[in-house]
Amino acid sequence: MTNEQLKQLEDKLWNSANAMRAHGGLKASDYAVPVLGLIFLKFAENKYSQHEPAILNEYQKDKGTRMERTIQEIALAKCGFYLPDNARYEYLLKLKGNKRAEALRDAMKGIEKYQDAKFQDVLPTEAYFGIEKKKDDILPELLKSFSDIPKNASGDIFGKIYEYFLGKFAMSEGQKGGEFFTPTSVVRFIVEVIEPYKGKIYDPACGSGGMFVQSADFIAHEGHDLNDIYVYGQEYMGETVRLAKMNLLVHNLRGEITEANSYDSDPYDSYGKFDYVMANPPFNVKSVKESTVKNDKRFYEYGLPKNKGKKDDKISDANYLWISLFATSLNKNGRAGFVMPNSASDARNSEYDIRKNIVDSGIVDCMVSMPTNMFLTVTLPATLWFFDKQKVHTDRKDKILFLDARNVYNQIDRAHREWTTENQQNLAAIVRLYRGETDRYLQLIVSYIKQANEAETKVAPAKEALDQNLETTLKSLKAYIKETKDAKRTPSKTKELKKADFFASAESFTKTKPKTNETVLNNIAHPIEKTSLENEAQLEVARHLQWNVTQNKLDRDALKQDANKLLELYKIADKNLKLSSDKVWSNQNLVKADKNLEEALQNYIEATEQAAYWVTNIHWLQTRFPEAKYKDVVGLCKMADKTEYVDEQDYSLNAGRYVGIVIEDDSITELEFKNRIEEKLIKLNNLNNISRTTEELIESNIKSLLNA
Repeated sequence: MTNEQLKQLEDKLWNSANAMRAHGGLKASDYAVPVLGLIFLKFAENKYSQHEPAILNEYQKDKGTRMERTIQEIALAKCGFYLPDNARYEYLLKLKGNKRAEALRDAMKGIEKYQDAKFQDVLPTEAYFGIEKKKDDILPELLKSFSDIPKNASGDIFGKIYEYFLGKFAMSEGQKGGEFFTPTSVVRFIVEVIEPYKGKIYDPACGSGGMFVQSADFIAHEGHDLNDIYVYGQEYMGETVRLAKMNLLVHNLRGEITEANSYDSDPYDSYGKFDYVMANPPFNVKSVKESTVKNDKRFYEYGLPKNKGKKDDKISDANYLWISLFATSLNKNGRAGFVMPNSASDARNSEYDIRKNIVDSGIVDCMVSMPTNMFLTVTLPATLWFFDKQKVHTDRKDKILFLDARNVYNQIDRAHREWTTENQQNLAAIVRLYRGETDRYLQLIVSYIKQANEAETKVAPAKEALDQNLETTLKSLKAYIKETKDAKRTPSKTKELKKADFFASAESFTKTKPKTNETVLNNIAHPIEKTSLENEAQLEVARHLQWNVTQNKLDRDALKQDANKLLELYKIADKNLKLSSDKVWSNQNLVKADKNLEEALQNYIEATEQAAYWVTNIHWLQTRFPEAKYKDVVGLCKMADKTEYVDEQDYSLNAGRYVGIVIEDDSITELEFKNRIEEKLIKLNNLNNISRTTEELIESNIKSLLNA
């Protein structure tokens, strides 16, 4: 299944599920867990059906021997769970009538009956009765909707669907949603920086387990074994613990999730234990008692955040309790990545003392300022902190990388932003250059070059299809004019045709000759798809790809002008030239010819934009790091030494203090700027057209009133 097919499937499933929620008048908070339970059931059916032949074969082979095991034991060993007949998706789908709640409860209990203790009471059981009570047709319709998930869909596909639904439910629930879900793009960037290939991963505020899921995706993408990691999560909300455990089951992750308050519970004896720590804890909690944490070495090693001079039993702010917990939970080679509010980077009083101790320990590796509106719940500006215990043994021991990524984002909608995969990769590339990993930077550029080249191969066919469509439509329109020239039309239509100078415009229509890119390039010595890991070779290839993008833009401008001109002629013809009950119009293939032309134009525009997209990412990196080596970039990144972050900035970890600002915003390329202006121009023209139409309508209505 391609990414585009998966996106279409996710959107279709969500729209269907959300429509049923609205139909039943249900709140997202009452609907999320039961729906995710149904996704799990479909996943269980798919996975079990893949393993069932081997399970039955082994059961029959050992039956009656000393090696005999129950079919449930074999299933747990081979598949991770046993799926009884009454939990089969097809069985539940085909039940007669609308009553499904009892059957779904029994199905969930049937699966859990044979699970390990840590996965008991995870699946939703009673929640389906509330839905059925609201509207008894919702559950059958949901089962039917999720049956659209292909039978050969892998666990990876289910994992992505599960995460997609978690994100959608979190967005629906607003503030409450943020308690269990950290946006995937944020988590993915954390994973890219700390690189949890193998070992123990800890999240003491794990929510629905998104940090673990993205770690698994990273491991799969990099070709490592999923069994090399074991995850440990703590979460104080019982319902969210169930979501997280379900998430582990769906993603086939080994690990444990414990319902616990991390301030007063340490179920994993976490001090100095973990290879990786990842978290997005609650911000600015002020209700923690000092007596709860003052004798816990997880929290007091760097100092306690206490209001100086006050004798009450209150911690001033829990942000630095979390920061201390993350630092002390790492083993001697550990890495951590976590989210904090911006205020923590400059906090004073006892928090300043703790930050000073942590910075002096040498573990702070990188600080990344994030764009606003990246989270589903608040617009509060946030910073990503990264610790690396091994850094003290490298030539970076007295260095800290500050990255100001506030202007790097993709706008999802008015209120939400994200980092695209390429945003994540580009920012991670800066971190890797800072670490001296030049080869990985060059590998990323090569991957972009290959994708740009692949995208470029789709431009010519799309252009040819548009050219053909233009010629066919124009030819058909001229043939229709000729064939119906003697036909009688109403005076008003004849007047409109004359007013638009339609016949002369159609007859004299000629294609616009595109401008030619005047830049001259030498031929490259090798095919683009075989570009090496040498910076000079990549720079040369990038110049050729940029030439293509420029020429594509010139060609597109000309073809777009022709298509819009022909569409305007078609619009006039459809309204004033076409005869009623006209077979000639149909015989000339003019029915929906405008839609076909618009589709061909859109396909061509998308093909050129996709090719430009990859070149833009190459350009973004190469213009900032032309030698494929780390360097400070004003407004983006700064590698600060001890003199700067200790003496000059007094232990501030605010990236904005170090990277500086660009006086004129040059954070976008010329191509990006032109594309933005072009998009705004299209919107302006649309608004102008609407305005003119409205003016004409108002004028017409007033005249009608006056003549009445």
